[in-house]
Amino acid sequence: MPGSLDERLVRELSFPRERPWSLYDHPNLIRVASVLCFLTAWEIYGRRTDPLLLTYPTAVFWAAVQLIRSGELFRQLLVSLASLSVGFGASLLLGVGLGLAAGRSRLAEALLDPHINALYATPQVALTPLLMMWFGLGFSVKVVIVFLFAFFPILINTASGVKNVSGSMVEVGRAYMASERQLLLKVVFPAALPFIMAGVRLAVGRALVGMIVAELFTAITGLGAMLTLYGNLFETAKMFVVIIVLGLLGVGLIQATQALERRMARWKETERAVS
Repeated sequence: MPGSLDERLVRELSFPRERPWSLYDHPNLIRVASVLCFLTAWEIYGRRTDPLLLTYPTAVFWAAVQLIRSGELFRQLLVSLASLSVGFGASLLLGVGLGLAAGRSRLAEALLDPHINALYATPQVALTPLLMMWFGLGFSVKVVIVFLFAFFPILINTASGVKNVSGSMVEVGRAYMASERQLLLKVVFPAALPFIMAGVRLAVGRALVGMIVAELFTAITGLGAMLTLYGNLFETAKMFVVIIVLGLLGVGLIQATQALERRMARWKETERAVS
């Protein structure tokens, strides 16, 4: 009798009971419903508003189709991505390099600190007219502005990450007769990587802002120039197309950065204090 009771208890514990269906178990369904409600409300309100001030989703969709068919959207997107990639790539290389130097060397930190603080505290938008005088209205000024917007978060976070590396880790490396180069590449850089990637995520958003600021000032080519053109023509639907493309571009770049961080610093995921 006790044996049959034990077997019944084992069976009941082995097979989990069916949980009643709950909306909270389907967060993606909640997200989709939220977006659909927003688009529906926007469609209803947008059709009752002056089209010069606000458009509605279906108008934005057809405007996007028109821009894609004409090839203008992709052409201007490639122009913007070219300046974004060159400026951001330069800021990444120089920011990480100088950040490692400032974090490891007190002399480098003392030399760079006043210039970094002064330039970081200065609104980069205020420098744009001066940079346009120096570099003109072409590709070069866009690259420089993107670089300035993205450079400082990477540099500051990299230096902070290097300073936060445990001294005991460095001492262990020295105990194994590691050279300064090996300490930097094998110990310091991996330990500071989460800080570096946090700076890169911040820099991605700032780089997009810098790209648009440069193109709004020059108003010649790129997505920013499209915003200026359609704003002057009061083509609100096409302006929304460009804005949505910029939002999707930002989300995509940030998601790619987070995926790269998870791939490069897998060890950090196991240390996260989350449930």
